[in-house]
Amino acid sequence: MVDVADKLAYFQAITGLEDPDLCTEILQAHDWDLELAISSFTSSNPPPERQEQTPNTQVTANLLSRDGQNRVDRSDSLGNAVAGPGLAWRIITLPYSVISASIGLVSGAVGLGLWAAGGVLSYSLGMLGLNSGRSGESSTRLASVSAAALEAMEFVAVFERDYGNVKPNFVSEGFMDALQRSRSVFKLLFVYLHSPDHPDTPAFCEGTLCNEVLAAFVNENFVSWGGSIRASEGFKMSNSLKASRYPFCAVVMPAANQRIALLQQVEGPKSPEEMLMILQKVIEESNPALLQARLDAEERRNNMRLREEQDAAYRAALEADQARERQRREEQERLEREAAEAERKHKEEVEAREREAREAAEREAALAKMRQEKALSLGAEPEKGPNVTQVIFFLIFFPLSSMIFPLTFLQT
Repeated sequence: MVDVADKLAYFQAITGLEDPDLCTEILQAHDWDLELAISSFTSSNPPPERQEQTPNTQVTANLLSRDGQNRVDRSDSLGNAVAGPGLAWRIITLPYSVISASIGLVSGAVGLGLWAAGGVLSYSLGMLGLNSGRSGESSTRLASVSAAALEAMEFVAVFERDYGNVKPNFVSEGFMDALQRSRSVFKLLFVYLHSPDHPDTPAFCEGTLCNEVLAAFVNENFVSWGGSIRASEGFKMSNSLKASRYPFCAVVMPAANQRIALLQQVEGPKSPEEMLMILQKVIEESNPALLQARLDAEERRNNMRLREEQDAAYRAALEADQARERQRREEQERLEREAAEAERKHKEEVEAREREAREAAEREAALAKMRQEKALSLGAEPEKGPNVTQVIFFLIFFPLSSMIFPLTFLQT
């Protein structure tokens, strides 16, 4: 069973909250039920007019509100400089999917890797049949799956309404889907976190993001994803990316071992020329990696195609061998049947001849025995003499009348 420290570390990694005391209070408010606390934290992030809060959600919202009073806006101290790692690549943990509760609760995954735990974790657990006994959670999990896409669609619609159609082509899907899309087309992912209340936001959107040259460059070289920090996923991404000043942009790309590479993050307002220069430099430095990824993917496709062709040739050869073996076996069985049939007929003929010979011998023996018995019953024939009469029988046959007349002669 996961202990308290692991639950606390896991909750901090998912939510991006750095205050351990606040995380402890939230977990205690939910009886250390990690999934319930995560769900409550996720539900407490959207504005009140968009979601009705349950008692647990209200507790979490109150704690977060209290914590918000202790946080200071560091935008004045940062100025207009570009924050973060610059053009150096910084690897951030980001699993592409939440596998299960037993694996997910291991405290090795941190940072961006667990940003999607809110709705996606609940849905994954439901699909695996875990924690299915709680009433009302099934519909919540199903709804959470489409929540990211709905938020992205709403962001795009609001952005177009406020700033027009000349803009980066933000995809209407969740961050993970956008990341997967960028991987499939071998492009970097341009991330924009929108803060509607920040004073620099309107000027940045109108003058920079909606600049025709910059928007065309972004659309040509990047897959773009945007989210409002008022929405659940945008809020979680701002915590995961440690956004400290707005407007906030970042460039990321998928990396090996279920991670992503954070190539650049830009905080604070920038002119179109500055943004274009930064993005061009990121593209130049990332081209070798993108080219290698494309070559690796092409090699995998070629290897897969070659394996499929080899498998097809092997299956064809195997089927031909099996057909030949089947034909040979059928021919052998036919010859065996014919040989057995011939042997059976020969045996029957031999038995018939032996039976006929045996029956003929038996008839001959019976006839001989009958003659012998008759001869014995008559006794010896007397010698001719005066007291002996010899009877001679003649049979006369008339062909026309088909009659036989016996004639008897007595001779003394």
